[in-house]
Amino acid sequence: MKLKHILSCLLVISIFFGHSNLQAQTEQLPNNEFSIKGFHLDLRIQVMTPKALNEFAETLSDFGINTLIMEWEGTFPFKKHATISNAYSYTEEEVSNFISHCNALGIQVIPLQQTLGHVEYILRHSRYSNLKEDNKDISQLCPMEVADNKALFTELFTELANMHHSDYIHIGGDETYLLGHCDKCMAKVEAEGKSKLFVDHMKMITEIVIGLGKKPVMWADIILKHPEAASELPKETIFIDWNYGWNINHFGDIPNLQNQGFTFWGSPSIRSHPDNWYVTDWTTHFKNQKEFIPYARESNYKGIVMTSWSTTGLYGFTWDVGYDVIDMVQIRNTYPLSGFRILIASYAEALKTNTPIHPETFVINYGKSRFGLNTNDSKKLWQFLSAKPELVSNEKPESDAAVLKMKSDYAAIRTLLFQIKPATHQDEFNHFKLMADLRMQYLSFKAVEAKYNSENFTTSQTPVLLKKLDQILKDAKQLDQRFIALNKGFLYDSELKEQNKIRVQAVNVLHNRLSKLK
Repeated sequence: MKLKHILSCLLVISIFFGHSNLQAQTEQLPNNEFSIKGFHLDLRIQVMTPKALNEFAETLSDFGINTLIMEWEGTFPFKKHATISNAYSYTEEEVSNFISHCNALGIQVIPLQQTLGHVEYILRHSRYSNLKEDNKDISQLCPMEVADNKALFTELFTELANMHHSDYIHIGGDETYLLGHCDKCMAKVEAEGKSKLFVDHMKMITEIVIGLGKKPVMWADIILKHPEAASELPKETIFIDWNYGWNINHFGDIPNLQNQGFTFWGSPSIRSHPDNWYVTDWTTHFKNQKEFIPYARESNYKGIVMTSWSTTGLYGFTWDVGYDVIDMVQIRNTYPLSGFRILIASYAEALKTNTPIHPETFVINYGKSRFGLNTNDSKKLWQFLSAKPELVSNEKPESDAAVLKMKSDYAAIRTLLFQIKPATHQDEFNHFKLMADLRMQYLSFKAVEAKYNSENFTTSQTPVLLKKLDQILKDAKQLDQRFIALNKGFLYDSELKEQNKIRVQAVNVLHNRLSKLK
């Protein structure tokens, strides 16, 4: 009897510990979904129409996304600070209707309001000149202007909190490269360090947000780089580790902050540097999803947010006397978000699968299910997406012949793409075709530019180069029409015209220079 009792006890113990181990394993399984399955919309440029916003939210909902982070920037209809709102700002009714639409779809909308860096859109206005960290580099406000900063962001966040129903407000905080730049900030850094300068400001911002009944969310790069004073931030603060394909812990020691009780979300990207009009680094973005999303699960990140940057956030300026800003223009433009459904679909797949996605397999399956392609044509689509992404910059490659070689190599990829005849969703596929032709036009221009900048250039070559530029500009008009046709209703008409103008600006500049040499 004693032996039976002992065996029974051992059985119970083994079942108990077996269940405990199983439970522990289950809690760590990739199956456990992130509580936040998010997407970040960058509205700094390429502002989507209200109709496009609603339709995009429906697409995200269909993919299982439950959170949208809206970087409204100058498109939000602020009342007390209407100066900030730009020509493409939405009305209160449009914003309210969009948020209600998202809520009905099961998507919470989190506003993102930059509070230290990336505030050119605020500091360009003389009303806020006293907040500048530097007169010429107006990307950052001075964190030592505590009273004025607090007053400004209390008013901005109050309006945002009144309009948005989510539990969170994103307070930005990334890429604050001017920390310690002005005399007052430099003195504080010398006395207490950069981390203290950064944390004191961001702590003030978080307290405003918490006071409004919200949880603050912020980009993690600066606090990871300068973590010494991190413990002074409220534990409600959530950090987003943005990683677009680089090594883990790229910015600093994430487990260190997790051990202090801070929550982390992760953030990959489907549009980021060096993407622009003429090249998208598709393979890096697929690889980013394949590697980073499983890592975020294993690292106990509570959420994941896909970013999609329309621009770098760097600007060129037209100045007046005293560095008053007359106008500013973005340094880089990417192809509009309308052309990237395939990456959103792979993101959704990566969120729900137990194992890392296999990009080539995903694209082949997507080609079949989305476009009705056979295996051979789906592989051609993969060849297009996996083509080596190259830009011509800083005189590399150095000769027009080398650029023309790039064009010839890419022409073979383009030919494969144009052999594909999708049975369904032709408009989506036509974005790929337009991207390919924009790249061909870009390489044609870069070949002319390389010849113009070579040490062998003489004015006798001007007529030949002008003839080539004339053809490029003629072809550009057809590309402009295709771009408008594909994106009408997605962006505003005036934006479509503006984007077309920006895309050939360099061609027109060189054409004007050469015309004067005739």
